[in-house]
Amino acid sequence: MNQVIQIVLVDDHQIIMDGLKYLFESITNVKVVATFTDSRRVVPFLELHPEVDLIVADLHMPHLTGIDLTLQIRHLYPQVKVLLLTMAEDATHIREAVKVGVNGYILKKTSREELEKALKYLMAGKKYYSEEVIDELASSPTDDLNNARPDTIQRLTSREVEVLKLISQEKSTAEIADSLFISVPTVETHRRSLMMKLNAKNVVGLVKYAIRHGLSL
Repeated sequence: MNQVIQIVLVDDHQIIMDGLKYLFESITNVKVVATFTDSRRVVPFLELHPEVDLIVADLHMPHLTGIDLTLQIRHLYPQVKVLLLTMAEDATHIREAVKVGVNGYILKKTSREELEKALKYLMAGKKYYSEEVIDELASSPTDDLNNARPDTIQRLTSREVEVLKLISQEKSTAEIADSLFISVPTVETHRRSLMMKLNAKNVVGLVKYAIRHGLSL
């Protein structure tokens, strides 16, 4: 890697963050430009620092999960790559991450060598998944992430289904945010994604879809 890769690290545990920062900065041509234990601070930082190449984030975090953060970044800063570095190795979480557009998914038990390999893949425009992640996907049936209803479209993430249910209950954006412990901009991102995926022109179209698929409980 000849170019300097500018990375932002996001993990709600400071001790893990410190270790990750040390590890990433031991890799040639890698610069950690910021670290955040609060995932809500990432997008405002990107507004002021468009030169960032990669966000490395945990999956399970308060406020914005790695999935929520990926959705925001994909919408607002599609040129920024997202690598999820997490303990979660179950197929459901992996498939949800793939669906929302992460560039890579590796486990926290990985080695420095694999991190460096992942960076090379991502900066070359490729995807990268740990071998354990690929094995988990291969050994698990391709089930619907929204398996509460077999006829629910598979392209929706589980979080989008939750948002859709609350929209059909006439909840406001603020109420949905409070119910799901996510931010208002994240709800708006999910709403836009739902309208695009379901080819709905407005909220009425979303409600009709929810009713038709038994999600308006």
